[in-house]
Amino acid sequence: MNLSYWERKSWFTDVDFTIIGSGIVGLTCALRLREKHPKANILIAERGVLPQGASTKNAGFACFGSISEILSDLKTHTEAELLGLVEQRYLGIQSLRELLGDDNIGYYNYGGHEVFLEKDRALYETCVDGIDAANQLLKPVFKEAPFQLTENKFGFKGIQDSYITHRFEGQIDTGKMMRSLLQKAQKSGIQILNATEVTQMEDFGTSVLVKCTDFEFKTKKLLVATNGFTQQLLNEEVKPARAQVIITKPIPGLKIKGTFHLDEGYYYFRNIDDRILFGGGRNLDFNTEETTEFGSTAIVQHKLKELLQTVILPDQDVEIDNGWSGIMGVGRQKRPIIKHLSENVACGVRLGGMGIAIGTSVGRQLGGLF
Repeated sequence: MNLSYWERKSWFTDVDFTIIGSGIVGLTCALRLREKHPKANILIAERGVLPQGASTKNAGFACFGSISEILSDLKTHTEAELLGLVEQRYLGIQSLRELLGDDNIGYYNYGGHEVFLEKDRALYETCVDGIDAANQLLKPVFKEAPFQLTENKFGFKGIQDSYITHRFEGQIDTGKMMRSLLQKAQKSGIQILNATEVTQMEDFGTSVLVKCTDFEFKTKKLLVATNGFTQQLLNEEVKPARAQVIITKPIPGLKIKGTFHLDEGYYYFRNIDDRILFGGGRNLDFNTEETTEFGSTAIVQHKLKELLQTVILPDQDVEIDNGWSGIMGVGRQKRPIIKHLSENVACGVRLGGMGIAIGTSVGRQLGGLF
C-alpha cells in the first residue's frame, strides 16, 4: 500500500468510474461516460506503458467480413444474425470516423480484397458463385452491392486470376487513431494510469474494491475492457489469440494499395508508408498461439516471409524492418460480450479480431450500461 497522501487524494479518492484497459473499447467507453456524466471522476487503469493487447498492434483493417467469411458464417448464423453483425461493424467504423475525423485516423477507402491461392480453386469457385447471394444479403447495410471480381492488377503470383473485392472496406493508421483517442480522453478530463495492472476486484454493493499489483482502491462502478486478457480477470468465454506481424522496409515504387486477406483470412496484408505490413499464420499452430504472451515463433515467421517473397512481392529484393505481435480476444460466438457482471461491474469484451470495426460501438454500449 505504498501510496502517499497526495497520490491517494489526487487519484484514488471519490472515483466514480474505473475502466480496465485503455484500448479502443476502454477509451470510447470513457468518452461515452463523460457524455452521460459530465462531472464524474473517471479513471482508466492500463497494464502497459502503451495500450496492451491489440489496439496499438493491429493491422489497421477497416473491414466488415471477406466473401469466404460471410459464406462460412451463413452456415452457423441466420441471415438476420449475420446481417446484424455486419451492420454493427459498418456502423462502428462510421462512428469511429465521426468521432475522430478521417485525417486523425489516416483513413483511406482503397477497398478490401480476398486473394485465393492456386491450391484453393474450389473455395474460389464457391465464393465466386456466392457473390450474388452475399450482395443481395448485405445490400441493406451498404445500399449498394459490396462484392465484385477484380483482376490481379498488383502482380501477385501463385493465385487465382482474380480476387474478390469488398468495395467499401478501408484502412486506417492505427498509431494515429490511438493517439487521437488518448488525446481526446485526456482533454475530457479522464485520468489514464499506465503500468497499472488490476489483479482482482470485488463488488461490495456500495462500491467496488479494485486490487492492483502494488495497491488497491475503491470505485463506485467498474467496467472491464480487457478483450484478449479477459480470462485473467473474468470467467467469460473469451480466448486469447496471438497475431504475429512483420513489416518491410520502404519499397521504392510500391503500387499495392488496399487491405488483403489470404487463405480464408488467416493471413492479411496491406500497404502503409511505402511498406507492406503482413500478419497472421496462427492456423499453423492454434495451441501455441492461444496465449497472452507476446512474441514470435519460427514456424509462423518462416511462413510469413515465404508468402511475402513468393506471392505478394515476387521477384523483388525485400528487407524486413521489424515485427511484433498482438493479443486478440475470440470465441465460438462472434457477437461481443457486453453485459453487467454484478450491480456495479460490467464488461465489454470478445471483439473477435474486429476491434477496429466494432471497438467504438462496443465501448459506447459498455459506457451506456451505467
